[in-house]
Amino acid sequence: MKPLEQAAPPVLYLRQIQEGIDFVEAHLESDIELVDVARAAGMSQWHFQRIFKALTNDTLKTYIRSRRFAKALEQLVNTRLSVLDIALAAGYETQESFTRAFRDCFRITPSQYRKMGNRSLFVRKIRFDGSYLAHLHQNISLVPDINEQPAMQMVGLPTDYYGIDSEKNNLGKKLPPLWTQFIARLGEISNVVPGVCYGVVVPAAPDTEKLRYLACIEVQGPGALPPGMVAMEIPASTYARFTHRGPVQNVDATVNYIYSSWLLSAGQSHTLGPDLEIYGSQYHPTADSSVMHYAIPIACPAP
Repeated sequence: MKPLEQAAPPVLYLRQIQEGIDFVEAHLESDIELVDVARAAGMSQWHFQRIFKALTNDTLKTYIRSRRFAKALEQLVNTRLSVLDIALAAGYETQESFTRAFRDCFRITPSQYRKMGNRSLFVRKIRFDGSYLAHLHQNISLVPDINEQPAMQMVGLPTDYYGIDSEKNNLGKKLPPLWTQFIARLGEISNVVPGVCYGVVVPAAPDTEKLRYLACIEVQGPGALPPGMVAMEIPASTYARFTHRGPVQNVDATVNYIYSSWLLSAGQSHTLGPDLEIYGSQYHPTADSSVMHYAIPIACPAP
């Protein structure tokens, strides 16, 4: 293992994220598929959404809806378009549904806002650059261990779920019971490498918000799969491994740091391979002294 020193922010990553935002801006009056935003940025849907959520603390869908509202606010003040026309351009099927959503967001109706002419509600377009990133993450100097991880064969219980980068986030409902089931059935797995359990995170399929999670343990040698369990090979890769201390429920803060600050400032890129949660002997599900690790596969640049 060796620590990796941080480098200057990679312009490519920031440019890719900005290209996704620019795509949103150019298509506010048409249907926007999240996968198309990611494609415009030259990234996978999962990783674009993950980085976007980490940077802004908003899901991509929430941002798109907010920007459509911003355009609608501008039209209400600066044009004579009817509320119905503005609602349709914002992606709503009826004036009533637009008014209801507008009131839920701003506590006034579109007509009331038009009379007020209040521009303070505008949701501005995000600009991603080095200074913006530095503003978000001052005084953070966490550095991971870099490991050359050989290929691993895993066996465990799978589930599909929506992560924190999705408005459908159901992580809290899906993963805790999965782990309870898996730990109770560990004894059914043959040829285990004892001492460490893993959570493997990958997209459930291309062009989807869903993620696939495997609560698992490494095995060596063949063995019959217990009912309901699956095998997965983790390819050999270079992993950046971060230490998370405290309750596992707070691991999202660690993951946000990895994706929003470290990955964008360390001169590395994600290989799009599986992320790993690593639970060893220092892990405890409820103790404040608990230690686990979160690792992402990286493609280190040539020296």
